[in-house]
Amino acid sequence: MDDYPLIANHGLVGDLQTAALISTDGVVDWWCAPRFDSPSIFASLLDTARGGHCRLAAVVEGDAAAEPTVRQLYLPDTAILVTRFMTEQGVGEVADFMLPDESAEPKDRHCLFRVARVVRGSLPFEFACRPRFDYGRSAPTALELDDAGGAVIRGAETDLAVHAIGPATLERDGTDVTARFVLTAGQLAVFMLTSMPAGGVPAKPLSMDEARAAFDTTRRFWAGWLRHSTYHGRWQQMVNRSAISIKLMTYAPSGAPIAAATMGLPEQIGGERNWDYRFTWVRDASLSVRALTALGFQREALDFRRWLRDRLVAGETASGEPLQIMYRVDGDPHLTEEVLEHLEGYRGSAPVRAGNAAADQIQLDIYGEAAYAFGEMGDIGAVHGWRAMVGLLDWLCDHWDRPDEGIWETRGGRRDFTYSRLMTWVAFDRGVRLAREHARPADLVRWTAVRDEVFNQILDRAWDAERGAFVQSYGGTALDASLLLMPRVGFITPTDPAWLSTLDAMAGELVSDSLVYRYDPGTSPDGLRGSEGTFNLCTFLYVEALAQAGRIDEARYAFDKMLTYANHVGLFAEEIGPSGEQLGNFPQAFTHLALISAALVLDEKLDRAEA
Repeated sequence: MDDYPLIANHGLVGDLQTAALISTDGVVDWWCAPRFDSPSIFASLLDTARGGHCRLAAVVEGDAAAEPTVRQLYLPDTAILVTRFMTEQGVGEVADFMLPDESAEPKDRHCLFRVARVVRGSLPFEFACRPRFDYGRSAPTALELDDAGGAVIRGAETDLAVHAIGPATLERDGTDVTARFVLTAGQLAVFMLTSMPAGGVPAKPLSMDEARAAFDTTRRFWAGWLRHSTYHGRWQQMVNRSAISIKLMTYAPSGAPIAAATMGLPEQIGGERNWDYRFTWVRDASLSVRALTALGFQREALDFRRWLRDRLVAGETASGEPLQIMYRVDGDPHLTEEVLEHLEGYRGSAPVRAGNAAADQIQLDIYGEAAYAFGEMGDIGAVHGWRAMVGLLDWLCDHWDRPDEGIWETRGGRRDFTYSRLMTWVAFDRGVRLAREHARPADLVRWTAVRDEVFNQILDRAWDAERGAFVQSYGGTALDASLLLMPRVGFITPTDPAWLSTLDAMAGELVSDSLVYRYDPGTSPDGLRGSEGTFNLCTFLYVEALAQAGRIDEARYAFDKMLTYANHVGLFAEEIGPSGEQLGNFPQAFTHLALISAALVLDEKLDRAEA
């Protein structure tokens, strides 16, 4: 198990259609192409022996004590990842990046640049590219070397072209390629890894000047994109990094954000809670785009609203509902889940799942998130989108009062989850507001009546007078951190006595040193074995709720403590384990959007307090 890097020991690079994780050892151990949800080319993060990887790192001969000191960072305000190797003989760097492309056309070729250079002295480097296609199920079928410093590693459905520019020569190692070379101060060696359909002809390799231009173009893109941000608060570096991370995980051709860049990373080491998050959840995406909109990124809001409108208009779902909880990035509603039994899983955490069977679940909160997205992103869009929204809310009038699987996608049976009812109330509340504000046709009498019925039902059945708190589901006593959103969506004021007592109850049961659990599986069985860490989204929601309740000092302390759990380049996974380790898929958009929202609320409250 020592062969696996920590989940936190990674940075993310991407081109807005796919993304790769690079460890502090200089290893690309996760990359899927041509899309986020495509089968992997490198997946050693899920099986070091079978998954495949690409390593580019400085090495030191002889005594192990002389191994390089390694540091990793992003070039400021970009998605260019730099891994530094420091030794007595010299200092070297590897810069990893992909050229971002915001075009609407999906591409079948994607290039990962890996640039080695030495800034002081001289250093030997090693390069080893060992792809194992299709989640490690398909070894390379052939290797073709050419005289121009390039190679093509052939696979059954995907090929990987590898080009070396500068003082490095690719050598054959079976069907893999390697290189060993020495750089002195000022020298560069560039490796281009280009994924393409099987049987494809590789593009002509770039010159060194063209590779430098690609680097400069990437740097300018991210700097230019960030200039649209209106945030100038106390946590600008962390907010910028979160915004870039969400952007990196947004599929440009459709405008759909994915939940995370990875699959199969465990919520508990050795446990079974290992899911595939490379899809677009209506809930996660709506909140992600809302966070970017709050920072001034309007294009992302428009692109996602168009994607969501198309889902509503099409009405095509695998679940049979008018909207389903998740889709593929291109809007395809058909997702399957398979267990990859040949992979041992991260540090032995099996099963490894590809696809997600939760797509067939009923989660009624998504209708609220859809209406919320339309309402929070400015105007309501095209008239056909409004008609689709009317049809959805008319349908919901007859179908809202049902048990479902809930926001956390439990596999222990359907229940009357309070959060689902809360967001149903949001759906009707935002629908009524939008119809009135924009003078659009709607059955306002019926919508208003159902909205009020949902409101009263929550008060009557979700309030536990003995606990003095809103509980997870009707008839239960367990608490649920998803209800931290109650004040944000306007169901209750953040200083209402009923809400403050709920907040206190959560602090006593779900909060541990400012970190927040989603719920307690012991009191709320979810149909799965094992436990999990604290949920990063919920911790940031807790910070926001504290700030809105006027507990500003407590909120700021909790926020600052939470930031210490970020990794070395400011990224968060889904959860935090007992010893502070990052767990779950990485990086997770849910976490970063909640960080942005908490920072905005805290800044506002602190500014008022200091005025």
